[in-house]
Amino acid sequence: MTSELLRQVRVLDPVSATDRVADVLMVEGIIQAIADPVVDWPADAQIRDCQGWVLGPGLVDLYSHSGEPGFEARETLMSLAQAAIAGGWTRVTLLPDTQPALDHPSQVEGLQAHCRQLGMGNLPLQVQVWGALTLETQGTQMAEFADLATAGVVGFTDGKALNHSGIVRRSLEYLQPLAKPVALWPCDLNLTGNGVMREGLTSLQLGLPGNPVIAETAALAALLELIAATGTPVHLMRISTARSVELIQEAKARGLPITASTTWMHVLLNSDHLQTYDPCLRLDPPLGNPGDQTALREGLQQGILDAIAVDHAPYTYEEKTVAFAEAPPGAMGLELALPLLWQGLVTPGLWSALELWSCLSTRPALCLQQSPALLVPGQPAELTLFNPDLTWVVDSQTLKSRASNTPWLGQTLVGQVVQTWRSIGS
Repeated sequence: MTSELLRQVRVLDPVSATDRVADVLMVEGIIQAIADPVVDWPADAQIRDCQGWVLGPGLVDLYSHSGEPGFEARETLMSLAQAAIAGGWTRVTLLPDTQPALDHPSQVEGLQAHCRQLGMGNLPLQVQVWGALTLETQGTQMAEFADLATAGVVGFTDGKALNHSGIVRRSLEYLQPLAKPVALWPCDLNLTGNGVMREGLTSLQLGLPGNPVIAETAALAALLELIAATGTPVHLMRISTARSVELIQEAKARGLPITASTTWMHVLLNSDHLQTYDPCLRLDPPLGNPGDQTALREGLQQGILDAIAVDHAPYTYEEKTVAFAEAPPGAMGLELALPLLWQGLVTPGLWSALELWSCLSTRPALCLQQSPALLVPGQPAELTLFNPDLTWVVDSQTLKSRASNTPWLGQTLVGQVVQTWRSIGS
């Protein structure tokens, strides 16, 4: 019998909104007791002193990119899984923009079978996939939603901007009976033009083409009207502007069935950080201006925005080692998000530990219409153990991901995941 006793660990439970120090006993992957102290445990239990460490429900990522199939030089499914585990994630949801795209049941079933062949079922991680909204995620012809749902997709998205309102409307009408999550990215490609950073004073100073706020907000306003007309619940991806937060707040007040997320890098950084022209900071949507960053943080704290996503986007060294404006947009992040957000928000007292953990675990699960992990005796263990004081260097020796396209490469971070648990059935 496998037993583990975590002594005096800081237990964060967003579901019950509790933050306390306690002993946690797990036996055969089941939480047996949470008490201060646990006084009865199996004789063979592995006892670990966890003073100063943090234990919370496993982290849940709403959307990230996989290199495999099609771009294995960037990332394989196994390297992505190892990176996710190292970062504290117990559920990762992959976007369908692989090659070939996950637009047909055979593609979804093939990926699932490959995961089984790799033995990923033995890892403390659930890898789930979004099904494509349109064939080849090209935005011109709807995929077969019912067949994809039967194949086991968690929901539907292209992970790309959809600029055909007719396709969006028909998709929402067809998807409503399936009662699965739908994720859409509000972005008007006709307005983004060749913009590579958020339009504003900083873009003028840096001499980089600006991507205007209205490229997001105009698309968002139109999308909200389509949601109001169809009544289909939608998750709004990659929110990056202050005005978008206002529009979402107004829409929620009207009772529209929406949830929304931003990405971890948009919470941590803003356009002022682009002074270095680091191509790893070339993102899509681009980093917001300082006012946007403030609004995103406040929106998350107030519940206007529901969750933080990683949007892990691995690229090879050669792909990213180009001029800023020429770099493909995206950065890796599965291993970095928790420690950097903790040090950026919790350590200086800007956010409580519960606020951050909720945005990375419980609330993303709810956006996916899934039950969040519970820290309750009798429940399967789906947990992340985090040492906020452990230092480590971000380099090719420490990263599990094949990719290293991050502005923190070579830097020393404070905070690292010690272990994750995900029992079968959780």
